Amino acid sequence: MASIRVAPEQGLGRINPNIYGHFAEHLGACIYEGVWVGEDSSIPNTRGLRNDVIAALRSLAPPVIRWPGGCFADDYHWRDGIGPREERPRRINLWWGGDIETNHFGTHEFIELCRQTGAQPYIVGNVGSGTPGEMRNWIEYCNFDGDSTLARERAANGATEPFDVRYWGVGNENWGCGGNMDPEDYAAAYRQFATYLGGFGGPEPFLIACGPRGNDVDWTLRFFEKLGHRPRSRIDAFAPHYYARSAAAQGGADAWLAETGSATEYDAGQWYAQLHLGLQMEALVLQQRAAMDSFDPERRIGMIVDEWGTWHPPTPGRHPRHLWQQNTMRDAVVAASTLDIFNRHADKVVMANIAQTVNVLQAMVLTAGDRMLVTPTGHVYAMYRAHQGGQSLHTRFESEGLGYNFRGEAQEMPALAGSASLKGEELTLSVVNCSASDEIEAEISLVDASAREVALTRLAGPGIHAHNRFEAPNLVRPQTQSLDVNGVAWTQSFAPASVNVLRILL
Repeated sequence: MASIRVAPEQGLGRINPNIYGHFAEHLGACIYEGVWVGEDSSIPNTRGLRNDVIAALRSLAPPVIRWPGGCFADDYHWRDGIGPREERPRRINLWWGGDIETNHFGTHEFIELCRQTGAQPYIVGNVGSGTPGEMRNWIEYCNFDGDSTLARERAANGATEPFDVRYWGVGNENWGCGGNMDPEDYAAAYRQFATYLGGFGGPEPFLIACGPRGNDVDWTLRFFEKLGHRPRSRIDAFAPHYYARSAAAQGGADAWLAETGSATEYDAGQWYAQLHLGLQMEALVLQQRAAMDSFDPERRIGMIVDEWGTWHPPTPGRHPRHLWQQNTMRDAVVAASTLDIFNRHADKVVMANIAQTVNVLQAMVLTAGDRMLVTPTGHVYAMYRAHQGGQSLHTRFESEGLGYNFRGEAQEMPALAGSASLKGEELTLSVVNCSASDEIEAEISLVDASAREVALTRLAGPGIHAHNRFEAPNLVRPQTQSLDVNGVAWTQSFAPASVNVLRILL
């Protein structure tokens, strides 16, 4: 029998709520049709933001939303998105299909999105095609509470009070779409930009530097070596990106499909291949933090993974550059497993932003016209919200390994994994059963503590391919039941391919 042992007295660090952050880019139907429909739309909205999507997102308690990109950020000029909407310029979206960007959704609309969802704004500035002065002025426009020309302009555009935006990204993926820079080139650009990015009387900007693509330790080491320790080289966080995307994607759609299947069609071997890719996040967290520690042993610079998630082959019938994909129990298991990794390493990760919030990649919500549904991944975020701000606990999982083959090599992953956190007398234990076919029974035991009340919320579907469709929007949804448990140990069964959260009152 498998076992799960939780020690409520052995804390590992506070789980920063920002680990449960989101990411919304001007890409496909994420912004337009996804969150923004305009005030004149027949779809019910509040100040242009669709009510059904806002209500769904609020239920997930998003702590922070990153915007406007992504690759879009380094070709975005913020002045295009302020002032009367009918006067805003129409631009070409360089990276995502050559669509026309109306700029109807800009800084003020993004702040309104954050206010309606309860999230903090995280804005990414343009390093690739912008200037330090442009980003400096954006911060002043957003945050200055004085009588400058930019503050007056913000007030004339409807916001007399400053926005107090704290989180600022200094470019995005500057090794690629953000300028094709070497780490040394980006470090020099970062130093130049950071010199001018002051607080202007508002919150001191929390400056986030672009990290490498995936777990490229050499890129990280070279960046920090070049950045050095000059007085004006202010940096608060460093952000690698990691997608659970098959490397076979570089070989074309056929090779990609062979390794992981499509978003909804895959066999058991491809199920495990996708989970394997997701679990590589743990190595990234450990190795990237270790590389950062060699320059910053006191960990004054936080690690952020501000783009992560599953990435499947293009969906037939959809624009391949709009990155729309369905979302199944496989995605839910990857999401839960990744959040558990972040929880277990609460001393190392200060923020993470899944890609993306609506209609793009591993979305929380899908929309089609006036219809909306919450995906299995969205339900995971709702289930895991209890972890936000909790004290991460030492938890030991023991179970038989799941054997599988990945790129011709034998591999093994634990059948059960998860994390635990504590707030007062309430312990939250999340457990993922990675097995595609087998129910697993485990003994759960508490060290120096006793349970007086236990409730189990389970997310599982009729098979590993289960997903919500507009014709059946609630096929996969959480189910909660009270358990007849009282004491220090009990036996619990976990359905195959399931995500489980136990609420335990001590």
